[in-house]
Amino acid sequence: MHDTPHVIGISGSLRDDSGTRIAVQRALDAGADAGATTEHIDLRAWDLPLFDPDAIDAGDGPELAARVREADAIVLGTPMYHGTIASPLKTALDYCSIDDVEGTTVGVLAVAGGGFPTPALEHLRASVLELKGWPLPREVAIPDSWAAFEDGSIADEDIAERVEKLGVDVVAYAGVAARPNDTEQSELMTGD
Repeated sequence: MHDTPHVIGISGSLRDDSGTRIAVQRALDAGADAGATTEHIDLRAWDLPLFDPDAIDAGDGPELAARVREADAIVLGTPMYHGTIASPLKTALDYCSIDDVEGTTVGVLAVAGGGFPTPALEHLRASVLELKGWPLPREVAIPDSWAAFEDGSIADEDIAERVEKLGVDVVAYAGVAARPNDTEQSELMTGD
């Protein structure tokens, strides 16, 4: 872990006026206010062809995996498309291996045009767990995106507070999976 936690955010939306990108940035801003360095990875600027296991070095895939590997914590944001994770974020995660994500604290959020994006959050959490990441127990669901965002910011104060809390929590728990377990701590303290 870095001396100052480094948090990256990855937005899974390619839309120009993306509520997902706004929410991820708000979480990163809160993380910066909590003492972290942050970087927002906007997938619109990355060359990530559909993942092919026979071409794992395609496009910017290796650079993305390296940025993920160097992060102490991650905020993943996705719009919900057809009840699941948006394909740009899924493709980005496909370029990452267990070695890149294992033990990393991950905050997840999902944005939906209609009702709660619960399925997308569940699928995103499952992907993080498969990569041996440590997803925070509290996630952020943003339903009715048409009403939740206005003029490039989060219009709903309750949602804004939850997004900011996610940003603060990823900093607070960055590196938590690398901390010694209770038995190791006991041995360190007693010298056994």
